[in-house]
Amino acid sequence: MKAILGAQILKRDEILENHVLIFDEAVQSIESEVDYKKRFESSTVDIKEYHFKGILVPGFIDIHIHGSMGHDVMDASEEALQSISSSILKSGTTSFLATTMTMSQSEIEGSLEAIQLFMEHQENEFSFKKVNGARLIGAHLEGPFINPAYKGAQNEKHVQKPSRDWIDPHIKTIKMITLAPEMDEGFKFTKSLKDTDIVLAIGHSGCDYETALEAFDEGFHHITHCFNAMTGLHHRRPGVVGAALTKPFTLDIIADGIHIHPDFMGPFAKLKGIQQTILITDAMRAAMMPEGEYSLGGQNVIVKEGCCRLDDGTLAGSVLSMDQALRNLLEKSDLNIYEIIRMLSENPARRLGLFSEIGSLEVGKKADIVLLDESYQIARVFVNGELTD
Repeated sequence: MKAILGAQILKRDEILENHVLIFDEAVQSIESEVDYKKRFESSTVDIKEYHFKGILVPGFIDIHIHGSMGHDVMDASEEALQSISSSILKSGTTSFLATTMTMSQSEIEGSLEAIQLFMEHQENEFSFKKVNGARLIGAHLEGPFINPAYKGAQNEKHVQKPSRDWIDPHIKTIKMITLAPEMDEGFKFTKSLKDTDIVLAIGHSGCDYETALEAFDEGFHHITHCFNAMTGLHHRRPGVVGAALTKPFTLDIIADGIHIHPDFMGPFAKLKGIQQTILITDAMRAAMMPEGEYSLGGQNVIVKEGCCRLDDGTLAGSVLSMDQALRNLLEKSDLNIYEIIRMLSENPARRLGLFSEIGSLEVGKKADIVLLDESYQIARVFVNGELTD
């Protein structure tokens, strides 16, 4: 058993002072320091105490990340996935979806196989209390079922019509698919996935407002990196963004101040609804690395002044971290810490159907805990109750 004393505890919509968080692999209780001392002062229970200053929040969940520290999910290796997993832990991310790119079918399949193997390996390591990275909870298939006209930094050469045939062997690994609804004739592919728990997201799409509304009714309930690589909001042609504000889609945004104007991130989240907004990084292999030239989906990317672009100037992912997204919104909006943490933790957990396990500091949930210092920098991270380096 372990206990953290001295820190504030963010418990959804309140910050607890003078309370103790007691946990092992899962959160056991949150109680006042007075009650804790009464309960354990004469107890024979072996309890390890941590004394920290700062604020305890639930671990962050990144549902859209391609890579970091020079590695990419499409490298399709244990080394790459381990490097990504270990490095993003330092920014408070305790769970993530490994996100693929529009590349050849064989390369995507290879990546999905590597993801599944790594998840099995990691689960075994966690069972022995060996934690050296963020928990990989599945794959996010971004493409290849997209609209070439809205490809963004995806490679048009490998775009396909939606088909379930070759993804069926990986159906348990895939937790989210970003695709263009207009590419799915008669929503045949969409309807075929109704027997799964896969989240279908509109992205890299040129669909109009009416098609986006129809897509919602057919099973698309999320929108990937809202505003980017999709039809925008026009007063006579509301597009995907208009549909996002009309139907109860959840959506995610890249809060780096580049993909969306920094002053608009907070107001848009409030307009859409904090409970339906998720923060992602869309980070690529250049994250946590020096500026220079890198690759994404087999294409050259130039990273300069925190911005990632293809040779033709197209935005190509980001070098954002989840903790930086938190600080960006604290600085550039009037959103409070409860709201921002909800977008980093609770909302992605809910979207993936995992809120009973992760996403908040509540009794019975996995002890994925982040300690923020007074400047909202990452001070400590626990995964499955284990303090990480």
